[in-house]
Amino acid sequence: MASVRSWRPLAQIDGPHQAKLEEIPALNVVFSDAFTERYRRDGMVGVRVPYLNPAVWRYAIEDAAAGAMVWRDARGEIAAFNMVHRSGVEGWMGPLAVRTEYQGSGVGKEVVEQGIAWLKREGATVIGLETMPRTMDNIGFYSALGFVPGRLTITLTLDAAAADHAPELLGRLGFRDREDALGEARTLVDRLAAGYDFTRELELTESLALGDTVLLRDRGRIVGLALCHTAPLVEGRTREELRVLKLAMVDDASTDAMLRALCDFAKRSGTRRVALRVQGEYPNMYRTMVTAGARVRWTDLRMALGGYEERKGEQGVVLSNWEI
Repeated sequence: MASVRSWRPLAQIDGPHQAKLEEIPALNVVFSDAFTERYRRDGMVGVRVPYLNPAVWRYAIEDAAAGAMVWRDARGEIAAFNMVHRSGVEGWMGPLAVRTEYQGSGVGKEVVEQGIAWLKREGATVIGLETMPRTMDNIGFYSALGFVPGRLTITLTLDAAAADHAPELLGRLGFRDREDALGEARTLVDRLAAGYDFTRELELTESLALGDTVLLRDRGRIVGLALCHTAPLVEGRTREELRVLKLAMVDDASTDAMLRALCDFAKRSGTRRVALRVQGEYPNMYRTMVTAGARVRWTDLRMALGGYEERKGEQGVVLSNWEI
């Protein structure tokens, strides 16, 4: 999620500084105000974007680590932020936002360029973000900074449903089995998307009790994984969706088994449905989900910096969510 505008002369701000966990309430205010204003300008008057779950903010800040950037005004209050993430060679930005009174002042350009520079220094070969496809201002803004549009990411949901067998979960394994599974999962992801590494996200999700990772095996080998968050995305809400943030499978043939495992995990974790964000590079998976009764809920436009685009692997499926 990214909300910015075209710019006027740069406002007086200080940064970037590394975001702190105690700044989550202030980040929520900037986030909500900026995206509420974005929806208003898009004609959706009366929509108020709610605050994000503080636990999800903590995940975003700790996952970004040194890439969790904030800018402050002369009073020391947050004027803008950019959560910049890197999973091996894959880098992406989100959420990022600029406080409403600073929009159009050049702050948005500074925020994005600093994120790009950090990812380049860290060795990312993929640099991207997602934005709302109906928002021409945002698409034009990012295009002026060197980003090019790719395919849509389609959010689909399936209702929770019990399966014949409970899925294998990374968090339920003993220490030795868990370490072996993490190593095998890391190898699988790297084989399907060279240089990608989701290990930190898998471990952080477990340590913060936000969800778990579904493992799919064939003859004892891990052939699929799905990192899932069951914690509500919005502050004060009940569990409604099991959100899949990362997914890797050796081939499309594993899709049905993975969907059954995810729907069962949703049922057992007390969530009503599974939400999967399928990038347009995987039409077979999309068709399988629609055939299974999935509903289309949302679309995002994936944009990548020129020369730092994603490259689909020759085999398998890798869905890497550029949202939290």
